[in-house]
Amino acid sequence: MNRISTLFGIQYPIVQAGMIWASGWRLASAVSNAGGLGLIGAGSMYPDVLRHHIQRCKEATNKPFGVNVPLLYPDIEQLINIILEEKVQVVFTSAGNPKTWTPVLKAAGVKVVHVVSSSAFALKSEAAGVDAVVAEGFEAGGHNGREETTTMVLIPAVCEKVQIPVIAAGGIGSGRAMAAAFALGASGVQVGSRFVATPEASSHINFKQAVVNAREGDTMLSLKKLTPVRLIKNHFYESVKTAEDSGADPDTLKILLGRARAKTGMFEGNLEEGELEIGQVSALIHDIKPAAEVLEDIWKEFQTVRKQLGDLVI
Repeated sequence: MNRISTLFGIQYPIVQAGMIWASGWRLASAVSNAGGLGLIGAGSMYPDVLRHHIQRCKEATNKPFGVNVPLLYPDIEQLINIILEEKVQVVFTSAGNPKTWTPVLKAAGVKVVHVVSSSAFALKSEAAGVDAVVAEGFEAGGHNGREETTTMVLIPAVCEKVQIPVIAAGGIGSGRAMAAAFALGASGVQVGSRFVATPEASSHINFKQAVVNAREGDTMLSLKKLTPVRLIKNHFYESVKTAEDSGADPDTLKILLGRARAKTGMFEGNLEEGELEIGQVSALIHDIKPAAEVLEDIWKEFQTVRKQLGDLVI
C-alpha cells in the first residue's frame, strides 16, 4: 500500500492544497468524495467561518478531509481549538514552527503534516513529530520559500534526509508531474493551482479565467523583503516591482500591499489591483472543470506514464 494513502485512509495519494480564497468546503468535499484528500484553507477564514466550513464539509462527505492552518495566523489558538472541537482528523500546518502545535494535535489523535521548503526544515518537522511533510518547490503559487529551490531538486533532497513520507508540491498539476515526483522519491503529491480552475473553488470566476489564460513567464516571485509570494503579473505586481527596483524598504512595501489585497484579487475578482497568487503550472492549465474530473485525469495519466516508463528501454 502507498504510504500516504494508508496514512490518511484515502484511495489516491493526491492532496488538494488548502489555498486561501479557493479552498472552502465545496472544493475539499468534492476532492475527498473523488478519492483524494481535500483540505479547507483556514488562512483566509475567521474562526467562526472555519467552523462553518468544517461542519458543511462533514455534511458533504463521509470521506477523510483536513484543514490547512498557517501557524502565523493571529487567531491560531482559536483555530486549533475549533479543529479539536470539531474532531478534524488531518491538519496540514505551514508558515511557522511545527513544535508549537504538533504535540497538541497529536495528543488528540490528529494526523499532522507540515509544509517545508528545505531539507533542514523537513528534519525539524520530523523531530517535532509530524506524520509527513509537504516539500514545496519554488514553482508553487502563493507564499514561497526564501531558498528558491525547485521541486526537481527539493524532493530528492528531502527524501534523502527524512524517514517519514514526503508529499511533493510545486508545479504539479498533471499525471506526468505526479509520476516525476514519485520518481524523485515522493509518496504523494499536493496539487494547488489546478484545483483553483474548478467550479467548486471559491475563487472569483475572473481569477479562475486569469489562471486559464496564463502562459509561461506570467507569474513571478514578489515581495521578497516581506514574505516571498508568487503572483500573476498585473498592475499591483508592477507597482511592487517598481518599488522594489527603487530600493523600497519593508515598511514601504507593507503600505503598498495594504489590507485584503489577496481577497481583492482572488475572491472579489479585481485582476489589476488584487494580489493574484498562483503557481507556474498555471501555464499548463487550459480549462475549468469539476474537481473530480481533475483528480481522475491526474490519476489516469499517472498510471499511463507508469506503464510507459516500465516499458522504456534505456
